[in-house]
Amino acid sequence: MAERLLCSPTTLRSLESGKPATSIGLLAHALWLFGEIDSLDALAPTPAGLAAGRRVRRSAARGPAGVIAEDERDF
Repeated sequence: MAERLLCSPTTLRSLESGKPATSIGLLAHALWLFGEIDSLDALAPTPAGLAAGRRVRRSAARGPAGVIAEDERDF
């Protein structure tokens, strides 16, 4: 299992024992491997603003996404 998680056996034991210093990324990776990534929401709920699917507005002065303006080309 440690090899699949790309971590050391010691780190895997820390994850299994619930040590708080273990990376949340490693926990998410382990949950994903077991097909339980949705259970992460019970541990760390998504903030309400993000959960609502709210988008961030782009400035009207900027052009469309992915287009480089002429003043950005001069470097």
